[in-house]
Amino acid sequence: MTPLIVSKSDLSGGAARASYRLHTALLAANIPSSMLVGNRQSDEPLVRGPASKLQKVIAKLPAILDNLPTIMQQTTNPVSHSSAWLGSISARQINALNADVINLHWICGGFLTIEEIGKINKPVVWTLHDMWAFCGAENYTADDRNARFRHGYSKDNRDPEHKGIDIDRWVWNRKNISWKNPFHIVTPSRWLADCVKGSALMHNWPVTVIPNVLDTEIFKPYPKNIARELLHLPEKSKLVLFGALKGGNDPRKGWDLLQPALAKAGQSIPDVHGVIFGQSEPQDPPNLGIPLHWLGHIHDDTTLAMLYSAVDVTVVPSRQENLPQVGTEAQACGCPVVAFNITGLPDVVEHEQTGYLAEAFSIDDLAKGIAWVLSDEERHVKLSVRARERAKQLWSPEVVVPQYIEVYEQAKAT
Repeated sequence: MTPLIVSKSDLSGGAARASYRLHTALLAANIPSSMLVGNRQSDEPLVRGPASKLQKVIAKLPAILDNLPTIMQQTTNPVSHSSAWLGSISARQINALNADVINLHWICGGFLTIEEIGKINKPVVWTLHDMWAFCGAENYTADDRNARFRHGYSKDNRDPEHKGIDIDRWVWNRKNISWKNPFHIVTPSRWLADCVKGSALMHNWPVTVIPNVLDTEIFKPYPKNIARELLHLPEKSKLVLFGALKGGNDPRKGWDLLQPALAKAGQSIPDVHGVIFGQSEPQDPPNLGIPLHWLGHIHDDTTLAMLYSAVDVTVVPSRQENLPQVGTEAQACGCPVVAFNITGLPDVVEHEQTGYLAEAFSIDDLAKGIAWVLSDEERHVKLSVRARERAKQLWSPEVVVPQYIEVYEQAKAT
């Protein structure tokens, strides 16, 4: 078994980190995995990608130009779109490499075009980290019963508020034409699997739910007092964590919902502080009535594990999520998680066992969940222990890697 993992990046962004973690977990299990990326940031020798400065510059050009078509449509969907009409690699490059199964991950951003995906002549397993593969150009969109991805992108079902050229329809039609043979789809969450099964494009394709792998020997509990001292966080306060790459600028991540919930929780629980990572302190930070600590970007997993160990609860207030690694990482470190009971988040949090699932988009219930986790020390200890146990049972390499090997074998056999 020689899988090739194809990903836009190996470390930049959540999907990239998930693909790289799978690669290293496969290697640790003596599976000769390799990676092909457009943005190589690790020094792992089996990761192929642009190496010289010139190669890196050339690889960035398609990413810039790939966005041009999306400018021609006006949409109310604020989430990023990917037209995938230009790419920095080709199917010929993929087909020439020594691999007997190709595992695609996130391949947008001017990395691999729709048409080139259809020209891959080896078995394809595609791990989805968002909704793009079965939608138009949208990386995320509404998943209600009238969603276009459920019915196909016709002239008649376009949102009347959307103007300009229908790029979403153009992208979806290219997928429908180019992808003649079904790929084996892997989704980290049951919600995303249901979306695939309900889509017009992939409803009859094989789908397997396999969570993102997590090294539970790196993401593990560290002594809270030492973690707080190293990160310069207050020693005895109740710390509530929120983390997302530029999360404050992405409405899907729910920072606007968390702010009033934090303010409410601060009124009922004494000495609550907020801790934010993934972004630096803005010029005009919000006044929530509680102290806020802005940690910026954290680039290594050990520091991340120390951070989860330092705080008392992690909140994932997203409106829509697949299987957010902030939630799985936190629980592996014994940190309970509070989130909305929506999309892929019930796969992350076991309600009142490893955290709290609030009523979707209810600020009051989100605040209640934060307070519920923080208000009882004995209960908090039980939540932490259960969170750690569940993380090892669901997301450790020993559990996840055999599931991927089984899917790879199925793909080779068809």
